[in-house]
Amino acid sequence: MANPAALPDTPAFGRLEDQINWYGSKSRKMRGAFKRIKVTEILSAALIPFLGSLPFDWLKPHLVLITGALGVLITILEGILHLNQYQENWTNYRSTAEALKHEKYLYLSHAGPYAEAATPDAMLAERVESLVSQEHSQWTNIQQQSVKTQGTTK
Repeated sequence: MANPAALPDTPAFGRLEDQINWYGSKSRKMRGAFKRIKVTEILSAALIPFLGSLPFDWLKPHLVLITGALGVLITILEGILHLNQYQENWTNYRSTAEALKHEKYLYLSHAGPYAEAATPDAMLAERVESLVSQEHSQWTNIQQQSVKTQGTTK
């Protein structure tokens, strides 16, 4: 990576850095939420047959409640995953962050479309805003599809 003191101090580059950080942070948060919920679901699902097979008759009435509660928990967690679209947002945010990093390195190296650009800062601003706009459009489509899906399941 370039020496931080040598990084450009332009609005376009500042916006690029801000967006890389934002998308990277959001991607990590979405990934973490998705994985925590999925691990909880997997553990809950694995416990149901295990608890059901325990040979203690005196424990059976409690196990029915516990296994039922685990089933309810799995259903709720799956609904939360569907509602919040953690996996889709995680992959979209990561993809956008990586595309923005790609743009950063092309710009800093004066490579690709920046090699012969008359105004590389203007080109960077346009390309960054295009990437952010595309991601926002994808996010909007996912949210609209989620609302449509929820409306058909009622």
